[in-house]
Amino acid sequence: MNTMSTIPAPLAQAATTQRCRVLFADQLNLARGKYVPMSEARKGHARMCVGTFAVTYDKALVAAPGGGMLDGLPDMEVRFDPQALRPSWEASTQIALGELWFKGQPFALCGRTALKNAIAAWRARGLDPMVGIEMEAYVFQRDADGQWVPYDTPGAFVYGTGPFTDPAGLIDDIWDMAQACGIPIESINAEYDAPQFELTLRYADAMKAADDAFLFRQMAREILYKRGYLLSFLPKPFADKSGSGLHFNLSFNQSDGSNVFADDVATGQLSDVMKGAIAGLLHHHEALSAILAPTTNSYARLQPASLSGYWANWGVDHRSVTVRVSAETGPAARIEHRLADCAASPYFAIAAMLQAALLGVENGYALPPAETNDGLETINTDRHTPHDLGAALDALEADSLLTQAVGPDLIANYVAIKREEVRILGETAPEDHVPYYLHYV
Repeated sequence: MNTMSTIPAPLAQAATTQRCRVLFADQLNLARGKYVPMSEARKGHARMCVGTFAVTYDKALVAAPGGGMLDGLPDMEVRFDPQALRPSWEASTQIALGELWFKGQPFALCGRTALKNAIAAWRARGLDPMVGIEMEAYVFQRDADGQWVPYDTPGAFVYGTGPFTDPAGLIDDIWDMAQACGIPIESINAEYDAPQFELTLRYADAMKAADDAFLFRQMAREILYKRGYLLSFLPKPFADKSGSGLHFNLSFNQSDGSNVFADDVATGQLSDVMKGAIAGLLHHHEALSAILAPTTNSYARLQPASLSGYWANWGVDHRSVTVRVSAETGPAARIEHRLADCAASPYFAIAAMLQAALLGVENGYALPPAETNDGLETINTDRHTPHDLGAALDALEADSLLTQAVGPDLIANYVAIKREEVRILGETAPEDHVPYYLHYV
């Protein structure tokens, strides 16, 4: 196994840390940021150009609302707590995560701020959102011609572990570094297709869960890339293999710390909160897909009979539905949302799901019957995700309730960037979409 650099403790060794890596997730879920000396990091802010929100993956400038392209590309600030820096996977470095501010006000395009607002809305009801995150990804290696090809895992199988599924010990590197960085792992195993892996983080409050997922994805990709491998969270990198998803497990703690869903499955009587949350997620299913499945490649994964969150349905302990109610009870009781993929920003995605679920609770949406068919050949609904990103963006713009709840300025900017992405890729062959995204997702 490659030896990795020692990770400095976040505060105890701050005097020996040479620099701070200030990071935030933009609307493309890219880890934007800069390195600054620790003397600057102690000020708790760093300036960057608002034009970050006016570019596509291939750096095409877009006159997106709020992106500043037609206003001289002014500065914004990342504001963070210098006493809450996180350990990094890079030597002599700490990490700062914070919110974006513009002209002295919280920046409307900031996904982390959108998530803070969604959490506050639930807390106003006396409930604290808790989230567990499951990610799926494929590993690539270089062939003799320098092209990316699937990592050679000759004995891989679903729930596989050990050297036949990971002969180079890549998972060991990821696990060790996550532990050093204070990112709690729940489990890692080989997934259905080779060389695909499932990487699950331990549940936490919604903001910490988003922070952990954002850092974990970046850390895992960077340390494997330095070893000569590419860890790709692209939703459908191979036409003949299963897709890679991002599953969010949602629950809500009451003021005494107990899970409001604790007894729902055991009693067979779903609480009003669970019924409303599921109904909200299903009611806004088509619009949510634009945020949770944010690439043209996402819709190659979202297909019938793919266990991917295509249908607007729900069920108890049923993996062929979008909203799965876990059979577990007590503190582990939860609903699992299975539509998303890891191209989505965890901040933006969780904010949108929490707001959709809250709309269901507040507006008393009717909960459709649970799916009791196989969910593969026989389904109890005709509603499903749109068939492409453009149609999903149409659905998002048409959903005024969700747009207003998440943030109309954020949605308008995001849609404009994604419309340009759709236009660019619409001029290319489908097989060219994967290389367009591969090094970024």
